[in-house]
Amino acid sequence: MRKIDLNNWNRREHFEFFSKMKSPFFGVVAEVECTNAYKKAKESGVSFFASYLHKSMVAVNLVRELKLRIIGDDVVEFETIHAGTTIGREDETFGFAFIPFELSFENFNRELQKEILAVKNSTGLRLNNDAIKKDLIRHSTFPWSSFTGLLHPSDLDRKESVPKITFGKSKKREGRIFLPVSVEAHHGLVDGFHIARYLEEFEKQLK
Repeated sequence: MRKIDLNNWNRREHFEFFSKMKSPFFGVVAEVECTNAYKKAKESGVSFFASYLHKSMVAVNLVRELKLRIIGDDVVEFETIHAGTTIGREDETFGFAFIPFELSFENFNRELQKEILAVKNSTGLRLNNDAIKKDLIRHSTFPWSSFTGLLHPSDLDRKESVPKITFGKSKKREGRIFLPVSVEAHHGLVDGFHIARYLEEFEKQLK
C-alpha cells in the first residue's frame, strides 16, 4: 500500500471537489463482447461466471485508479486488488465471498469454488473481516436478465471508495454474445476515462 502525496497529485482538485458532495459516486452501464470467452468456458466445462470474474479482476488490476482507496484522511494505492462477490443460495438468499486475486485462473478458481461451497453451506450475509476490506472490488451478478441501468444501496458515506461492479445475463445478438456490466466508483478517484479503460481491458481479456 502506497500513500498518495495529495499536494503533488494531479487529481487533488478533482478529489477535493467531489469529496465535498453528499453523494460523490457515479456509474456507467455498458456491454462487453464475450463470445470467445463464453465458448471456451463451455467447451472446457469451466464456469463462465468464474471465467469472467477472473478476467474482470485482471482488468481491474491493470487500471491504477481502480486501486485507489480513501482511508481516514489519506488516499492510498494498493498493489493488488482482490475479489469480493455475492453468491446466491437455493433458498433465494445470498452471502458474501472473498477471493484473493491470482493471475493463475486455476488457483483463483480453486479458491472461488471453496468460497461458493462455504456460502451455500451457511446462512445470512456471511459478514466477516473480508467484507470490510478496502483492497477489493465488490462484485455482484444479476443473472436473470440483461440490464441497461442499475442502482446500488448507499449510506452516502463520502469516504466509501470501494468500486462496485455488477454483471447481468449475457445475451446473443447477431451471432455474438454480450455481457452487461455496471461500474460504480467514487468520482474523486475515478473518472469515466478510467472506467472506459477497464471496460476496454476487460473486453480484451474476454477475447
